[in-house]
Amino acid sequence: MELYPAIDIRDGGAVRLTQGDFDRQSDYGDPVALAGRFAAAGAPWLHVVDLDAARSGRPVNRATVLAIAAAVDVPVETGGGVRSEADVAELLDGGLSRVILGTAALDDPGFVRRAASAFPGRVALGIDYRRTPDGRAEVAVCGWEEGSGRTVGELLDEVAGAGLAAVIVTSIERDGMLGGPDLDGLRAVLGSTELPVIASGGVASVADIESLGALEVVVADGPPRRLLGAITGKALVDGRFTVEEGVAACARSV
Repeated sequence: MELYPAIDIRDGGAVRLTQGDFDRQSDYGDPVALAGRFAAAGAPWLHVVDLDAARSGRPVNRATVLAIAAAVDVPVETGGGVRSEADVAELLDGGLSRVILGTAALDDPGFVRRAASAFPGRVALGIDYRRTPDGRAEVAVCGWEEGSGRTVGELLDEVAGAGLAAVIVTSIERDGMLGGPDLDGLRAVLGSTELPVIASGGVASVADIESLGALEVVVADGPPRRLLGAITGKALVDGRFTVEEGVAACARSV
């Protein structure tokens, strides 16, 4: 499992939202400088999201995203507002290593397959979910402001065989809350897809990273399924643990 330090961008600055709420924001300065600090500390990947674009569909902070990719020597994945094959091409040609599709995947599943086919190994699916009163994991769209009416499992079924590089799964209720990841939800995802899975939401400590690294699901006719990566943002920028400590915890999951 690998550590993915997260940088969310809004109005050109690095921010963290609590449970995806745009009215509950903490500010952390220059996102390019933050990316440089994460990379210098040994981060193997960076996870960058254009929050304005995720909400509006317009690439508000694309220049900043591209600047991050140009400024660091580690691979960078990005999501938020990627709505067309031209968007995918611009980002990948601009130095990003992986592009994450979200809202567009629900609006046009064919777009996911076309993009994954055109850029093998470089297109991922982002699934952000909230629990409904009856316990279903409902996928949210448009910067987490709208429910889609579809579950995580239903969306995974729709993209099966599309050739995606990974699926990034975020528990919205846990995001920014520092209350620990949704291990049960992640276990269900691991058991229902063959895609590599990257976990996001709730990480507060090295112990949480270790819990994610130890998560394992036994499947028929194959080796146990484990997480590809763990995304963490607020815990790092608030100093709860360092990139170096997170990377070491991931290494212990081998």
